[in-house]
Amino acid sequence: MADGYGSCEAGAAAATAPAPAPGLSPPLGWKERLRAGLAGTGASLWFVAGLGLLYALRVPLRLCENLAAVTVFLNSLTPKFYVALTGTSSLISGVIFIFEWWYFHKHGTSFIEQVSVSHLRPLMGGTESSISEPVSLSSNRQSEAGRQNLSECKVWRNPLNLFRGAEYRRYTWVTGKEPLTYYDMNLSAQDHQTLFTCDTDILRPSDTVMQKAWRERNPPARIKAAYQALELNNDCATAYVLLAEEEATTIVDAERLFKQALKAGETIYRRSQQCQHHSPQHEAQLRRDTNVLVYIKRRLAMCARKLGRIREAVKIMRDLMKEFPLLTMLNIHENLLESLLELQAYADVQAVLAKYDDISLPKSAAICYTAALLKTRTVSDKFSPETASRRGLSTAEINAVEAIHRAVEFNPHVPKYLLEMKSLILPPEHILKRGDSEAIAYAFFHLQHWKRIEGALNLLQCTWEGTFRMIPYPLEKGHLFYPYPSCTETADRELLPNFHHVSVYPKKELPFFIHFTAGLCSSTAMIALLTHQFPEIMGIFAKAALRLWHPQPWAPLGFEEETGDVKSDLGLSDW
Repeated sequence: MADGYGSCEAGAAAATAPAPAPGLSPPLGWKERLRAGLAGTGASLWFVAGLGLLYALRVPLRLCENLAAVTVFLNSLTPKFYVALTGTSSLISGVIFIFEWWYFHKHGTSFIEQVSVSHLRPLMGGTESSISEPVSLSSNRQSEAGRQNLSECKVWRNPLNLFRGAEYRRYTWVTGKEPLTYYDMNLSAQDHQTLFTCDTDILRPSDTVMQKAWRERNPPARIKAAYQALELNNDCATAYVLLAEEEATTIVDAERLFKQALKAGETIYRRSQQCQHHSPQHEAQLRRDTNVLVYIKRRLAMCARKLGRIREAVKIMRDLMKEFPLLTMLNIHENLLESLLELQAYADVQAVLAKYDDISLPKSAAICYTAALLKTRTVSDKFSPETASRRGLSTAEINAVEAIHRAVEFNPHVPKYLLEMKSLILPPEHILKRGDSEAIAYAFFHLQHWKRIEGALNLLQCTWEGTFRMIPYPLEKGHLFYPYPSCTETADRELLPNFHHVSVYPKKELPFFIHFTAGLCSSTAMIALLTHQFPEIMGIFAKAALRLWHPQPWAPLGFEEETGDVKSDLGLSDW
């Protein structure tokens, strides 16, 4: 559950150890290469040796005579036998297919493939990297991944969330669809109660009314309560905040109400500063008034950004970050990054990234993809896949590609939105780090910045699909970041509306053996049905296939023509 901004912190940080560049590995010595070559040819050598042994023992084992006897026996079988055989084969392969499907959905891998890799591959000369790994280290990694998954799926307040009245509700009026889910709005209600209320609200009647207003589910009831609070106290800042968020139908109206809220909020904040050391209740009240003031200034900056006064928005955000430097969990720097990109102040963007793109802070799609955009900007205008494949990548191009790899590994959902392979929707009020909801929120505001830089999307398109193949799978692995959480799909379905098709990564592709068992089950069932319905025709096909498989100068008994002699038809008269 989201508990304001503070409780939305992600629990796991990025991995500190740098990983080697994707696709690159240290050179092997001649011993390693020889060992790898022998391991790779081990299966072929065993196969050739087995064939040679069978050929050498063909006379003592009387292989030809036994094979001829088996052929005669098979030709003497009735169609009923083939019906029973194919029916049994279909049943067994169907059971194997059902088991494979269940095992895959439960464990994410094929049972046959896992057994082959774990038990048969070592016998055939292959090696398993995890065998040499200490058991304690493996268990430590699994427990650490489990702890990370518990904390990674916390939702965060979207730093760039839209205005309910001026944007979300207008979308509903036009399309008839609800862009926000009940779960998302419930999280926002909890945020509002945490940020805008405290224990001393009972001392002020207007704040008591607002406490009830934040708990109301019905928007008209909340708006009515806000007007009641203003009747009790014309300087109730939180009442203006609620009206600006939900009643204002345009950004201009929202800005006007936020300015009234700012005037009232600054007065209350200065009053609380003077009494902060009197008691713990006064300190709690100061924290609440600080949250209200920061929230108002931030929304005013966002109003200025939406109305085209970008430099004013940047100034408000910079002043806010200087005045309240400890409130880094509010992610105001992401608002600043977006505004600076709109100004095309790339040097200032790099300065912000140098301060916040640090391993001690939880990463975000805005941080990773903005860093990739800046490195892509230096080479994208002259980048050509044909030229790069012919002459190789330059140092700047390698840096740009690695930055894209890093960004895609953090959130693999973003490229499809940036490349417009998937339609965008309005971003939710809360996002899940590394999830589809964060990808929507990032692409909704930053797609224009990628389009503005010539060739940036072209380089992204040439890179991200290859990155998908390099991203570790299964989920418990990771190159640059902590393992990709497996709980993102469930949380995103709660945050995103029903009409949106949630993006899921990694997409669990069906293993080969599931396709194989499904085809085997279907084909044998079809053969069994045809053999049962048309036994004579299927018998002719079976015997014809047997002749093609084992051509001999004779044929089994019972296959002669009704009007001819058996020996003459089978060619035995020439013996």
